[in-house]
Amino acid sequence: MAPLFSIITITYNASPTIGVTMKSVASQSCKLYEHIIVDGASTDATVELARRDATERTTIVSEPDRGLYDAMNKGLGMAKGDYVIFLNSGDAFATDTTLELIADTIVDNDYPGIVYGQTRLVDNLRKHVGMRHLTAPEVLTVESFADGMVVCHQAFIVLRKLVDNYDLRYRFSADYEWCIRCLQRSKRNVFIPEVIIDYLNEGVTTRNHFASLRERFRIMCRYYGVRTTVWRHLGFFIRNLKRKWQKN
Repeated sequence: MAPLFSIITITYNASPTIGVTMKSVASQSCKLYEHIIVDGASTDATVELARRDATERTTIVSEPDRGLYDAMNKGLGMAKGDYVIFLNSGDAFATDTTLELIADTIVDNDYPGIVYGQTRLVDNLRKHVGMRHLTAPEVLTVESFADGMVVCHQAFIVLRKLVDNYDLRYRFSADYEWCIRCLQRSKRNVFIPEVIIDYLNEGVTTRNHFASLRERFRIMCRYYGVRTTVWRHLGFFIRNLKRKWQKN
């Protein structure tokens, strides 16, 4: 019998963080999952640590890849579960009963296309540093993503049969485009009004951040039109100014 969940973790030289993620998965009260570790031929102790914490539900593959999204596609190709969850190294489920909550939500709602929830930011010491700046909406549609990635990728659980591979033309924002395609195919999206993921807030380099924003702009133009995208970005600019003003 196939597991309900395929939890996919992508790693590369992630020895400082892989243990947190693996222990979070192993401690879940719900055991209806497989945990797939796709490692990009790490040169540190990542694979050894993963093997140390592995259970009978863990599969570990370590080999060179063409980057993050290529590795994610490998994970999808291995997945046997009804639903897929991407949990990066350093990220964790909010509690030991989170997966059980997600499973109950799926069953109670007759297996919807997408289940999603809120995301909390944590630092390297696992201290809560705040909520993600974009809040997951109670009602989620394709149009919701015209406002950006309103649901964190890790808190976006998708029915496996709705999923295609990530588009490798995008180096930094393929997850955003992938989520839009999933939403196009999903007939019902169910909101869990709780924090379900603790996201490691490592930050990004300025160079990659701006490259990601440029890619996301192209993706938004593709799916929502140039005029709508430009108008939305004016709103993003104002929103960012307000955030900076509030911090100061």
